[in-house]
Amino acid sequence: MNATTEGLIGKFLEPVFRSLPVTATLQISELTADSRFQKRVEYLAGQANEAELTEDERAEYLALIDAGDILATLQAIARQTLREQPR
Repeated sequence: MNATTEGLIGKFLEPVFRSLPVTATLQISELTADSRFQKRVEYLAGQANEAELTEDERAEYLALIDAGDILATLQAIARQTLREQPR
């Protein structure tokens, strides 16, 4: 995902995040991958570095990268929303 796409997602979702309860926004900002997921990403990254991915693994790896980009964008919006909330 490129910066333009991330910016557009942010603009569309900002109002949604402002309407969420603080606890939901906080949960989104603190999401992390579980160890099984992380190990799979590391394995696929290693295979990619060695140019040894099968077509299915390549598709999975690209999907995981896209999912990570989306999650990072959602977390950035959530953190910004939390910073802007009155205390």
